[in-house]
Amino acid sequence: DFDSLLRDYSFGETLNLIFVKDRVDPEQSNLNFVLDEFLNNEIWFHGVVLFSLVETVLMALLGTMIASMIGLPLAFFAAANITPFAMVRFGLRRLFDCLRGIDTLIWSLVLLRAFGPGLFTGIFAIALTDIGTLGKLMSEAIENSESKQKEGVASTGASRLQQHRFGIIPQILPVFISQSLYYLESNTRSAVIIGAMGAGGIGLQFLGALQTGNDFENVAYMAILVLLTVIIMDNMSARLRRSLIGISEKSK
Repeated sequence: DFDSLLRDYSFGETLNLIFVKDRVDPEQSNLNFVLDEFLNNEIWFHGVVLFSLVETVLMALLGTMIASMIGLPLAFFAAANITPFAMVRFGLRRLFDCLRGIDTLIWSLVLLRAFGPGLFTGIFAIALTDIGTLGKLMSEAIENSESKQKEGVASTGASRLQQHRFGIIPQILPVFISQSLYYLESNTRSAVIIGAMGAGGIGLQFLGALQTGNDFENVAYMAILVLLTVIIMDNMSARLRRSLIGISEKSK
Protein backbone atom coordinates (compact mmCIF):
# COMPACT_ATOMS: atom_id res chain seq x y z
CA ASP A 1 0.00 0.00 0.00
CA PHE A 2 1.81 3.13 -1.24
CA ASP A 3 -0.72 5.63 0.11
CA SER A 4 -1.38 7.17 3.50
CA LEU A 5 -4.08 9.25 5.11
CA LEU A 6 -1.30 11.52 6.38
CA ARG A 7 0.29 12.10 2.97
CA ASP A 8 -0.82 15.76 2.66
CA TYR A 9 -0.70 16.62 6.38
CA SER A 10 1.65 19.32 7.63
CA PHE A 11 3.44 18.99 10.97
CA GLY A 12 0.86 21.23 12.67
CA GLU A 13 -2.05 19.30 11.18
CA THR A 14 -0.50 16.04 12.38
CA LEU A 15 -0.21 17.41 15.94
CA ASN A 16 -3.82 18.60 15.74
CA LEU A 17 -4.88 15.11 14.67
CA ILE A 18 -3.01 13.51 17.58
CA PHE A 19 -4.26 15.78 20.37
CA VAL A 20 -7.58 17.28 19.21
CA LYS A 21 -9.46 15.36 16.53
CA ASP A 22 -11.55 12.23 16.95
CA ARG A 23 -9.99 8.84 16.42
CA VAL A 24 -9.24 7.90 12.83
CA ASP A 25 -9.14 4.22 13.78
CA PRO A 26 -11.54 3.24 16.59
CA GLU A 27 -9.21 0.44 17.71
CA GLN A 28 -6.21 2.66 18.51
CA SER A 29 -5.38 6.19 19.60
CA ASN A 30 -4.42 8.77 17.00
CA LEU A 31 -0.88 8.81 18.41
CA ASN A 32 -0.52 5.07 17.80
CA PHE A 33 -2.06 5.51 14.36
CA VAL A 34 0.45 8.22 13.42
CA LEU A 35 3.40 6.19 14.76
CA ASP A 36 2.21 3.11 12.88
CA GLU A 37 1.92 5.12 9.66
CA PHE A 38 5.31 6.73 10.24
CA LEU A 39 7.20 3.48 10.85
CA ASN A 40 5.30 0.82 8.89
CA ASN A 41 3.71 2.43 5.84
CA GLU A 42 6.07 1.88 2.90
CA ILE A 43 5.25 5.27 1.37
CA TRP A 44 7.28 6.99 4.10
CA PHE A 45 10.35 4.71 4.13
CA HIS A 46 11.05 5.73 7.75
CA GLY A 47 11.00 2.30 9.38
CA VAL A 48 13.51 0.77 6.95
CA VAL A 49 15.85 3.77 7.20
CA LEU A 50 15.77 3.93 11.01
CA PHE A 51 16.39 0.18 11.30
CA SER A 52 19.32 0.51 8.88
CA LEU A 53 20.68 3.43 10.91
CA VAL A 54 20.58 1.33 14.09
CA GLU A 55 22.46 -1.43 12.22
CA THR A 56 25.15 1.09 11.23
CA VAL A 57 25.60 2.33 14.81
CA LEU A 58 25.74 -1.27 16.11
CA MET A 59 28.34 -2.11 13.47
CA ALA A 60 30.57 0.73 14.69
CA LEU A 61 29.93 0.00 18.38
CA LEU A 62 30.60 -3.75 18.22
CA GLY A 63 33.64 -3.31 15.98
CA THR A 64 35.16 -0.78 18.39
CA MET A 65 34.35 -2.94 21.44
CA ILE A 66 36.02 -6.02 19.92
CA ALA A 67 39.08 -3.96 18.96
CA SER A 68 39.34 -2.49 22.47
CA MET A 69 39.00 -5.85 24.23
CA ILE A 70 41.66 -7.48 22.03
CA GLY A 71 43.95 -4.51 21.43
CA LEU A 72 44.61 -3.65 25.10
CA PRO A 73 45.82 -7.12 26.21
CA LEU A 74 47.99 -7.43 23.10
CA ALA A 75 49.46 -3.99 23.84
CA PHE A 76 50.85 -5.28 27.15
CA PHE A 77 52.69 -8.09 25.36
CA ALA A 78 54.07 -5.58 22.82
CA ALA A 79 55.40 -3.15 25.46
CA ALA A 80 59.14 -3.28 26.17
CA ASN A 81 58.73 -2.64 29.91
CA ILE A 82 56.33 -5.59 30.26
CA THR A 83 57.55 -8.30 27.86
CA PRO A 84 61.27 -9.17 27.99
CA PHE A 85 61.14 -11.29 24.82
CA ALA A 86 62.20 -9.16 21.85
CA MET A 87 60.79 -11.59 19.25
CA VAL A 88 57.33 -11.47 20.83
CA ARG A 89 57.38 -7.66 20.84
CA PHE A 90 58.67 -7.55 17.26
CA GLY A 91 56.02 -9.99 16.03
CA LEU A 92 53.15 -8.13 17.69
CA ARG A 93 54.33 -4.73 16.49
CA ARG A 94 54.55 -6.02 12.90
CA LEU A 95 51.07 -7.51 13.32
CA PHE A 96 49.78 -4.10 14.44
CA ASP A 97 51.45 -2.52 11.40
CA CYS A 98 49.80 -5.01 9.04
CA LEU A 99 46.34 -4.62 10.57
CA ARG A 100 46.31 -0.82 10.66
CA GLY A 101 48.17 -0.52 7.34
CA ILE A 102 45.20 -2.02 5.47
CA ASP A 103 42.26 0.39 5.29
CA THR A 104 38.89 -0.60 6.73
CA LEU A 105 37.37 -0.45 3.26
CA ILE A 106 39.92 -2.98 1.94
CA TRP A 107 39.27 -5.27 4.90
CA SER A 108 35.54 -5.13 4.14
CA LEU A 109 36.17 -6.22 0.54
CA VAL A 110 38.34 -9.12 1.73
CA LEU A 111 35.86 -10.20 4.39
CA LEU A 112 32.97 -10.11 1.93
CA ARG A 113 34.52 -13.23 0.42
CA ALA A 114 34.66 -14.91 3.84
CA PHE A 115 31.34 -13.92 5.42
CA GLY A 116 29.33 -12.61 2.49
CA PRO A 117 27.15 -9.48 2.74
CA GLY A 118 26.02 -8.63 6.25
CA LEU A 119 26.89 -6.97 9.54
CA PHE A 120 29.66 -9.44 10.42
CA THR A 121 31.68 -8.15 7.49
CA GLY A 122 31.47 -4.56 8.71
CA ILE A 123 32.05 -5.41 12.37
CA PHE A 124 35.22 -7.41 11.73
CA ALA A 125 36.54 -4.96 9.13
CA ILE A 126 36.36 -2.19 11.74
CA ALA A 127 37.74 -4.44 14.49
CA LEU A 128 40.79 -5.59 12.51
CA THR A 129 41.91 -2.07 11.62
CA ASP A 130 41.32 -0.73 15.13
CA ILE A 131 43.12 -3.64 16.83
CA GLY A 132 46.26 -2.57 15.00
CA THR A 133 45.82 1.12 15.75
CA LEU A 134 44.78 0.79 19.41
CA GLY A 135 47.40 -1.89 20.03
CA LYS A 136 50.17 0.40 18.80
CA LEU A 137 48.92 3.46 20.68
CA MET A 138 48.39 1.60 23.94
CA SER A 139 51.73 -0.25 23.83
CA GLU A 140 53.45 3.14 23.54
CA ALA A 141 51.33 4.50 26.41
CA ILE A 142 52.33 1.52 28.57
CA GLU A 143 56.02 2.05 27.78
CA ASN A 144 55.71 5.72 28.74
CA SER A 145 53.98 4.99 32.06
CA GLU A 146 55.79 5.84 35.30
CA SER A 147 57.57 2.86 36.89
CA LYS A 148 57.37 4.26 40.44
CA GLN A 149 53.68 3.46 40.80
CA LYS A 150 54.28 -0.13 39.72
CA GLU A 151 57.27 -0.41 42.08
CA GLY A 152 55.13 0.85 44.94
CA VAL A 153 52.52 -1.83 44.28
CA ALA A 154 55.27 -4.47 43.98
CA SER A 155 56.66 -3.47 47.41
CA THR A 156 53.42 -4.64 49.01
CA GLY A 157 54.06 -8.19 47.77
CA ALA A 158 51.61 -7.99 44.87
CA SER A 159 51.82 -10.47 42.00
CA ARG A 160 52.89 -9.36 38.50
CA LEU A 161 49.26 -9.33 37.38
CA GLN A 162 48.32 -7.12 40.34
CA GLN A 163 51.27 -4.83 39.59
CA HIS A 164 49.96 -4.31 36.06
CA ARG A 165 46.37 -3.92 37.29
CA PHE A 166 47.09 -1.33 39.99
CA GLY A 167 50.40 0.14 38.83
CA ILE A 168 49.95 0.63 35.08
CA ILE A 169 46.28 0.46 34.09
CA PRO A 170 45.24 3.52 36.19
CA GLN A 171 47.91 5.54 34.33
CA ILE A 172 46.89 4.49 30.82
CA LEU A 173 43.12 4.31 31.39
CA PRO A 174 42.41 7.96 30.39
CA VAL A 175 44.32 7.47 27.13
CA PHE A 176 42.55 4.17 26.46
CA ILE A 177 39.10 5.65 27.08
CA SER A 178 39.81 8.74 25.00
CA GLN A 179 41.18 6.78 22.04
CA SER A 180 38.42 4.15 22.11
CA LEU A 181 35.68 6.78 22.13
CA TYR A 182 37.39 8.73 19.36
CA TYR A 183 37.50 5.63 17.18
CA LEU A 184 33.85 4.94 17.96
CA GLU A 185 32.97 8.36 16.50
CA SER A 186 35.18 7.77 13.46
CA ASN A 187 33.85 4.25 12.92
CA THR A 188 30.28 5.52 12.81
CA ARG A 189 31.19 7.40 9.63
CA SER A 190 33.25 4.50 8.29
CA ALA A 191 30.34 2.09 8.85
CA VAL A 192 28.25 4.05 6.35
CA ILE A 193 30.86 3.53 3.62
CA ILE A 194 31.43 -0.11 4.56
CA GLY A 195 27.68 -0.66 4.48
CA ALA A 196 27.54 0.57 0.89
CA MET A 197 30.12 -2.11 -0.01
CA GLY A 198 27.71 -4.83 1.14
CA ALA A 199 27.91 -4.84 4.93
CA GLY A 200 24.37 -3.49 5.26
CA GLY A 201 23.09 -0.64 7.35
CA ILE A 202 22.16 2.77 6.06
CA GLY A 203 25.09 2.79 3.63
CA LEU A 204 23.42 0.09 1.53
CA GLN A 205 20.11 2.00 1.55
CA PHE A 206 21.99 5.17 0.62
CA LEU A 207 23.65 3.45 -2.35
CA GLY A 208 20.36 1.96 -3.51
CA ALA A 209 18.67 5.37 -3.46
CA LEU A 210 21.57 6.89 -5.42
CA GLN A 211 21.46 4.19 -8.08
CA THR A 212 17.81 4.83 -8.92
CA GLY A 213 18.75 8.29 -10.20
CA ASN A 214 15.39 9.82 -9.25
CA ASP A 215 15.22 9.24 -5.50
CA PHE A 216 17.27 12.20 -4.31
CA GLU A 217 14.81 13.24 -1.61
CA ASN A 218 15.56 9.97 0.19
CA VAL A 219 19.29 10.48 -0.43
CA ALA A 220 19.07 13.89 1.26
CA TYR A 221 16.92 12.44 4.06
CA MET A 222 19.47 9.71 4.82
CA ALA A 223 22.42 12.10 4.55
CA ILE A 224 20.80 14.38 7.15
CA LEU A 225 20.13 11.40 9.44
CA VAL A 226 23.75 10.27 9.18
CA LEU A 227 24.96 13.81 9.94
CA LEU A 228 22.67 14.07 12.98
CA THR A 229 23.79 10.64 14.19
CA VAL A 230 27.47 11.60 13.96
CA ILE A 231 26.79 14.85 15.85
CA ILE A 232 24.90 12.98 18.58
CA MET A 233 27.63 10.34 18.86
CA ASP A 234 30.27 13.07 19.08
CA ASN A 235 28.45 14.87 21.91
CA MET A 236 27.67 11.66 23.80
CA SER A 237 31.24 10.36 23.57
CA ALA A 238 32.65 13.74 24.65
CA ARG A 239 30.44 13.76 27.77
CA LEU A 240 31.22 10.11 28.49
CA ARG A 241 34.93 10.76 28.01
CA ARG A 242 34.92 13.67 30.49
CA SER A 243 32.91 11.65 33.00
CA LEU A 244 35.00 8.47 32.82
CA ILE A 245 38.35 10.25 32.75
CA GLY A 246 37.27 12.30 35.77
CA ILE A 247 36.38 9.11 37.64
CA SER A 248 39.68 7.44 36.71
CA GLU A 249 41.66 10.51 37.83
CA LYS A 250 39.91 10.51 41.22
CA SER A 251 40.60 6.80 41.71
CA LYS A 252 44.39 7.22 41.37
